[in-house]
Amino acid sequence: MAGKKARETQATSTRAPRSIDSASDNLERRREAREGERVIGGLRSQRARSWTEKFLTRTTSGTIYVLCVLACLFWGRFPTMVLITAMAWLCCSEFYRIVRLGGRMPNEFIGLAAAVLYPVVALFRPEAETAVTLLSMLAVGTWYVLTPRASIADAAVTVFGAIYTGLLFSAVVTIRASEPGVEGALLALGVMGSVWVNDAAAYLVGSRVGRYKLAPRISPNKSWEGLVGGLAGSVLIWLILAWLGVQDINPMLAVTGGVLCGAAGVVGDLFESRLKRSVGVKDAGNFMPGHGGLLDRSDSMLFASMTAYFVLRFGGII
Repeated sequence: MAGKKARETQATSTRAPRSIDSASDNLERRREAREGERVIGGLRSQRARSWTEKFLTRTTSGTIYVLCVLACLFWGRFPTMVLITAMAWLCCSEFYRIVRLGGRMPNEFIGLAAAVLYPVVALFRPEAETAVTLLSMLAVGTWYVLTPRASIADAAVTVFGAIYTGLLFSAVVTIRASEPGVEGALLALGVMGSVWVNDAAAYLVGSRVGRYKLAPRISPNKSWEGLVGGLAGSVLIWLILAWLGVQDINPMLAVTGGVLCGAAGVVGDLFESRLKRSVGVKDAGNFMPGHGGLLDRSDSMLFASMTAYFVLRFGGII
């Protein structure tokens, strides 16, 4: 009897290490089979962690951006001008970085100076923006004549960069300065907010129900369904401005402003996307973690804000 128990104990002790070794071998084989996915970050846990990190980074930098804009808009016209001037300078700098990658040689000193002047004169003497354009063209023309290695394309992108960023961005300053109190801040916020909502609604609608591509060679993720959703979101913000009675905006003007600004924002987005694609870069810069450069975050705003200015101007609001 004692011998039988001893044999059973010995057999059990023999099987246990073999079972443990087999489980360890299986685990090791599974790890080796998934090593390729692990190297490229394709495991489910890795994808979840990566998505969470990107989401938190993008949300944090976006929140800081929005809070800075809100603080300056409601603080007053001068802080708004300072903020937009800084944004115009950085966007212009990122634009010149892109065109340099494309082989152009812009005069950044002249271009950045003009980009900074546009928002400044928009606060004090909006009509002087034409003078800024003239002076920048004269300066670039002189530089082109005196610099044999400069091409006409270099001169053109120098002037265009300042107009594209500084002049278009100055519309936000003009809109904010149209009324010194809270209504001016609400109007400028409504214009900027309509662009933000347009982008967000276009992404949400397009990612869920988007089937027909809007511009597959430039921005493969954009769809016609997303475009409609974005325009609806833009119109909604403008209608809220009308409902709040901000500077007597009427519903017809609100619908017009929402549609035109939403469409202009899409053009601005596609314009910058093609600009980046032409030189093979994903982002214009790395100023805003999770978003890329400030130009990536402001591409829609540039075209839409100037469109809003003309809508409000011809509508008799400012």
